[in-house]
Amino acid sequence: MTMHGNERAGFSRPPPPQQMARQRTTLALIATAALAVSTAIAATVVSIGIARADVLSAAGGGGGHIAVAVFLGIVFAGMGGLTAVTAMHGAGKPHED
Repeated sequence: MTMHGNERAGFSRPPPPQQMARQRTTLALIATAALAVSTAIAATVVSIGIARADVLSAAGGGGGHIAVAVFLGIVFAGMGGLTAVTAMHGAGKPHED
């Protein structure tokens, strides 16, 4: 029986640590970009919805823009804080490969 190049199909050596680190970095960059784009889209949709409904200006007499700005500021600050806590929590631990 003759064996060809696929006798070990499905099994291969794991990539070197440098390549794994590069793949993780690339994946993190893609995830961050996707989060930024989706956040911008969500903020745009919410802003359009608020402008069309005109609920805040009717209820508060024009102070709605400040309320939306404060709300978005709190959301972004919370997201940044959560990211920082997560990054600092895993910074001292070695990765298990």
